[in-house]
Amino acid sequence: MERSNHTATEFILLGFTTDPVLQLVLFMVFLGVSSVTVVGNTTLIILICNDSRLHTPMYFFIGNLSFLDLWYSSVYTPKILVTCISEDKSIFFAGCVAQFFFSAGLGYSECYLLAAMAYDRYVAITNPLLYALVMSRRLCICLVIYSYTGGFVNAIILTSNTFTLNFCGDNVIDDFFCDVPPLVKLACDVKESYQAALYYLLTSNVITPTALILASYLFFIAAILRICSTQGRLKAFSTCSSHLISVTLYYGSILYIYSHPGSNYSLERDKMVSTFYTVLFPMFNPMIYSLKNKDVKGALKKLSRLTQSEV
Repeated sequence: MERSNHTATEFILLGFTTDPVLQLVLFMVFLGVSSVTVVGNTTLIILICNDSRLHTPMYFFIGNLSFLDLWYSSVYTPKILVTCISEDKSIFFAGCVAQFFFSAGLGYSECYLLAAMAYDRYVAITNPLLYALVMSRRLCICLVIYSYTGGFVNAIILTSNTFTLNFCGDNVIDDFFCDVPPLVKLACDVKESYQAALYYLLTSNVITPTALILASYLFFIAAILRICSTQGRLKAFSTCSSHLISVTLYYGSILYIYSHPGSNYSLERDKMVSTFYTVLFPMFNPMIYSLKNKDVKGALKKLSRLTQSEV
């Protein structure tokens, strides 16, 4: 069937289902996830800011990750909630562009930030005596700034290339947000230059940080193996276990989605994967970094006592 070129003024987000009952259930689920995400990340930021024991490079990065996750989840969740309870599934072209841009910018920034956190753990384990000197406050701030700068510069490249594509036929996006795979599926023709841009961005924003993180963990393992006592090895591993879990979950889902962005992409199959890294991952991060962390638990108990004494 021949498809004609047109300039879209809005898109229709199909979401997850058209069943009203399931939509209501999903609304409650996503509302709960959103609430836990906001409370968890905000609490972690407050603890890190208020407790002097958490004023270290590691917690500085964790606090910035929590801030980024709050911002990241806010790009998707409000529109998902509206789509679940409203008959109007449309999103204006400008709104789609904005959502796409911030989604890419924050996603790429998180890739860089996780790489910076890997470097922090690398220094802590391989050079503990000079850790405070090497990971100075100035360097930590610079790494965070570079993460956001790199993320949003690349987001500009991706957004400008994507929304200059010619979209054909209907304007229905078979997903719950504006993303590369469903938009590529709507395009009349995807030129080789666009595919090349996608692979460049995948390499520079995901594969390169992944390689740096893997290299860091090779040094971790080498340093841990040089520790004689079992207790010492376990303590050293515990300092980077949370980061390892976070990296595995986030990069794994990102690589799964964007390593095959062609028009034959299976959208239905991968909605759940997209949901994981866009909505669920920001909720899990505070749990990953705090559940087994004695410093965070101590700071939370201290804050609880102060709150109760004031009441």
